Amino acid sequence: MTDGTRADAEAAPPRPGSLGVGLICPYDFGLDRELWRWIPEAVSLLLTRTPHHVLPVSVRQAETVSAAPLVTACARTLVETSPAVVAYACTSGSFVRGLSGEQDLRRAIEAAGVPLGLTTSGALLTALAALGVHRLAVATPYDEEVTTRLGVFLRQAGIGVVSTAFAGLTERIWAMEDAEVAGLVRRALPTRGDADAVFVSCTNVPTLDLIEPLEHELGIPVLSANQVTLWAALAAVGHRLATPGQQLAGVAAPAAPTVAIGSPTVGDPLAVGAPA
Repeated sequence: MTDGTRADAEAAPPRPGSLGVGLICPYDFGLDRELWRWIPEAVSLLLTRTPHHVLPVSVRQAETVSAAPLVTACARTLVETSPAVVAYACTSGSFVRGLSGEQDLRRAIEAAGVPLGLTTSGALLTALAALGVHRLAVATPYDEEVTTRLGVFLRQAGIGVVSTAFAGLTERIWAMEDAEVAGLVRRALPTRGDADAVFVSCTNVPTLDLIEPLEHELGIPVLSANQVTLWAALAAVGHRLATPGQQLAGVAAPAAPTVAIGSPTVGDPLAVGAPA
């Protein structure tokens, strides 16, 4: 190769899909196509799933799909494709054991030989810090028990949960209609002005086409599980979300997102609403 040819090769943009982002999804995940719509052309998603279990969406399911040895084994299935980062893409699985459990999951991913491990719940905390969010409204598809665990996780990180709405679903969350999701988000904000942002939990909730219009309607950032996961993972490979109309897409994420452990929020109880 001549010096000129070498310089041209070095200056050429990476071929489409040359950067790998690995995702470990729960066995019941059904939104593969939505994930790809957040991704710029230079990046490939490398998906794997946890082993199948016959369980309803519940605390027990979240604990089952987030067992550290299982997560390490899933990450190991991606190693041959050389991902630059692997994210555990399950919100409940990454908050169900609190902040220490989230950190254990990152270590479990990296134990497989991956350069960097992330989780959805850890990415959420990074996104909240980047946006300066301290008071959060929460919309979940879960039952009350799982939703309460999310509130505990957030309060451990110093985030105040000002209001919550939950749908009480135990299966087929990926089949939620846009109108159902939008209604759930609105019910999570009974009083405008109390929350700095609203978070739609669960990577199985379809949100991509709802975020921008809801942000215009509500006047605050609307974050979703898949959005924050991919926002953090893409930052690790030097890219941003391919959805510029969403507020989070315009915010720079740290190249190696970290989860800061804050002081528990005092005098700010978790407000768990009735099922939507």
